[in-house]
Amino acid sequence: MISDRKLEHILLCTHYDVEYRKDTGFKDVELVHRALTQVNSEEIDLSIKLFGKELKSPIMITAITGGHPAAFNINRALAKAAEKLGIGLGVGSQRAGIEDPSLKATYTIAREEAPSTLLIGNIGAPQVEYAEAAVEMIDADALAIHLNPLQESIQPGGDINSSGLVDSIKGIVENIKVPVIVKETGAGICAEDALKLEEIGVAAIDIAGAGGTSWAAVETYRAEEKHLGRLYWDWGIPTAVSTVEVAETVKIPVIASGGIRSGLDAAKAIALGADAVGIALPVLKEAQRGYREVISVIRRFNESLKVAMYLVGAQNIEELKKAPIVIKGETRTWLHERGFNTSKYARRQRQ
Repeated sequence: MISDRKLEHILLCTHYDVEYRKDTGFKDVELVHRALTQVNSEEIDLSIKLFGKELKSPIMITAITGGHPAAFNINRALAKAAEKLGIGLGVGSQRAGIEDPSLKATYTIAREEAPSTLLIGNIGAPQVEYAEAAVEMIDADALAIHLNPLQESIQPGGDINSSGLVDSIKGIVENIKVPVIVKETGAGICAEDALKLEEIGVAAIDIAGAGGTSWAAVETYRAEEKHLGRLYWDWGIPTAVSTVEVAETVKIPVIASGGIRSGLDAAKAIALGADAVGIALPVLKEAQRGYREVISVIRRFNESLKVAMYLVGAQNIEELKKAPIVIKGETRTWLHERGFNTSKYARRQRQ
């Protein structure tokens, strides 16, 4: 039953080790320190504009949950925090609420508590017939289509037939009135797939790279046979790498998520080309305690992001995108082998 699976996912992500054992790649990314910063830290502007919404920070709460009574209070806390802080929020897959109307409240509470901020709906790519209902359910400003081939490969009874996937996404793009975001669920998106998504009219891409929650790990705990989950626990494109692959390839907005654990990680992601940054696991645990705890997490991210911006001399997010960075180690090797020029990042603002 979908609802029971949703509860299992919440419990596993909260109480078990479900994170990648390999790094996001941000350890290989160094922002170049500016001793002559010439910025007033108190005047740093974190605001961005996304899908016509003015957001007070590029830090977003990406899709987490819904579809089980236990998710109601979590989404309420997340939405209250998002509304108060003026940041974007995504709900989890809405299939459960569409198929079982008794579960709709676990999603609709998000718009009730966040009437004005950016709210993003969520369905799976094969669920073309659910797109309009998902948007209407929560009065969504945008709709995320999630891609989870790794999870489905490990999940007991998972859907491993992806034929017609691109056509399904294209059908959703062409038939709903809100912008469509395509997001991975933790294994990253490569340049080739990003280009195809842009070509079919997707409005933004959330790369959700490897380094945060591993859904292969989550499904390992649920499966009787553990071999596949253990083997593919660390499968995917590291978040830093995926950010560059996608941002260098497409002209649509890019959201970097997947193991973002601080404002410094967020600053590096933005300097690599991201327009916004998503977090999930860091606020899931706090949301079960209350919205004030979620607010504390986001404020901590914002404060550390501002410190990074101050130290590189960036007054706003657009200036941070132009800050010089040095890409080293395995991240540099991957990008070089894939044909990306990492030196150009280090040579920005040579004055």
